[in-house]
Amino acid sequence: MQKTVVVIGAGISGLTSAYLLSKKGFNIRILEKKSEVGGSIESLTENGFLFDRGPNSALETTPVISQLVEELNLKGELLYANKAANKRYILRNNELHALPMSPPALVKTKLFSAKAKFRLLAEPFIGKSHDGYYQSLAEFVRRRLGQEFLDYAINPFVAGVYAGRPEDLSVKSAFPKLYALEEKYGGLIIGTIRSIRERKKRAEKSKQSAKMLSFKSGMIALPKAIANYFGDKLILSAEVVSVDKTADGYIVSYRHKEIDEAIVCDAVLSTVPSYVAGDLFSKFDTGFKTHCDSIYYPPVLVYFLAYNKKDIKQPLDGFGFLIPEKEKKSFLGALWSSVIFPFRADDNFATFTLFIGGSRNPDFVKEDRNKLLDRVRNEFEELMKINGKPVYSSHRFWEKAIPQYNIGYIEHERFFDEFEKQNPGLFISGNFRGGISVGDCIKNAELVAEKILNNL
Repeated sequence: MQKTVVVIGAGISGLTSAYLLSKKGFNIRILEKKSEVGGSIESLTENGFLFDRGPNSALETTPVISQLVEELNLKGELLYANKAANKRYILRNNELHALPMSPPALVKTKLFSAKAKFRLLAEPFIGKSHDGYYQSLAEFVRRRLGQEFLDYAINPFVAGVYAGRPEDLSVKSAFPKLYALEEKYGGLIIGTIRSIRERKKRAEKSKQSAKMLSFKSGMIALPKAIANYFGDKLILSAEVVSVDKTADGYIVSYRHKEIDEAIVCDAVLSTVPSYVAGDLFSKFDTGFKTHCDSIYYPPVLVYFLAYNKKDIKQPLDGFGFLIPEKEKKSFLGALWSSVIFPFRADDNFATFTLFIGGSRNPDFVKEDRNKLLDRVRNEFEELMKINGKPVYSSHRFWEKAIPQYNIGYIEHERFFDEFEKQNPGLFISGNFRGGISVGDCIKNAELVAEKILNNL
């Protein structure tokens, strides 16, 4: 008899797992509270400009991505990042410095002092930590690479990925592959070299070598394509009210267009944020809500700006720039959106996506919004040597943006693993488990689909 799986949440995690399970013959029903699919993926086209208000790209780190593109007929929509996007800038002393991507570039760069460069040479001789599970990324990097590398490489990188701070994030949970290099191989440089062979065997690519991709109509193209595949088996504006155990499985009750409805199923896959999942599953274990509610999601403001190219003196030859905390700016960094991918603006214009707040400055929410945006825009225009006003601007406020895999996160991971063992047929997924990037979510969605397949 065909098994039924209810997927709660139509973000990329839920949609990918649902699609892979559907291909295996499961009867899938997807419930989404919002009126649109995509979760944190949002793409807005306005006045001729395309603005990705959440994730702006994905890294092709898993074969599942190319499988989805092929099977959902998205090849004509697929875009790979411009080669210029390989160049990344870091701000230091109010100047943009290209991040060195090779040993010769590292020798020449002014981003790091001579002392910091020599400190890197000591990395292979640094011993392992004995407190890895509860070690912050800052402690890990300072010990292995030195303070200056932490301040001017890792600190801005973490702001760009997590909108977080390396002092707060767990190296084990937030950067498991980095942690594994030390645990398995004894060091980062030696480990990087040796791990390349293992990835080739698994047909995986590292995030450093994987191609960056998006779509002509923005990142929303992928979740929309999966949604179209499911048709009326995906119900929008459907708020799940409760999940209850039955003799043979589960019953998921939800409200749709002011009407209460329910679905009887064999398994439930939740892919909603932890702060939503906490209320849905607390009846199965009183500790569930406690763990979910203690996962921190800082606020982030995404600010989109478009300018005439003739007004910009900074060469547009890179991915964008990130700002170390020591530089004391009002924003975290900027993507040069129209440099990375085409179809973001007319050739006469350049578009940029700026990020404000995160764990570094969550109190920005208390400021006057217009004054904050003016200050950020002025700082950005000074750094980019822009002498004209923007021709278009827009912004998107995320009250709870990206889950922070903070120190001690291993306790949440262990709890969710045990929760699934104690409640067969309930599966907890989403970007607070297994990684926050689109690529991580898709890779993890495949693992979750396999778990459900084996369980049922």
